[in-house]
Amino acid sequence: MKIDEYFEQAKGVGVLATADKSGKVNAAIYGRPHFFDEETVAFIAAEKLTHANLQVNPHAVYLFKETDKYEGKRLYLTKIREEKDSPLIEEIRRRKYKEVEGKYKTGPKYLVYFKLDKVLPLIGDEQ
Repeated sequence: MKIDEYFEQAKGVGVLATADKSGKVNAAIYGRPHFFDEETVAFIAAEKLTHANLQVNPHAVYLFKETDKYEGKRLYLTKIREEKDSPLIEEIRRRKYKEVEGKYKTGPKYLVYFKLDKVLPLIGDEQ
């Protein structure tokens, strides 16, 4: 199964972990990644600590745990660019999460693009 298909079908919760320039780690609950191709994903970020960390350290890990089981994915990511208040943000939100449309419009939003460096299962490394 392709990775974008996995995230379309799987139910669960995701955490995006980032670190500042000194290595201090932050983790935050995030929605599923938005896939543009097999190597490029994006997340919608508010102007908070995760976004600030990505300004000084482009590396992140997204951990996704499926509901009611210990299965999921770990995505190792490197930020490649971002768009502030991109019109694509609302298009993505409407397409995937119609129930949140207009709910979280406070402050600037960023569409942060990442190169997908590596995908591992939630537990183990398949080696």
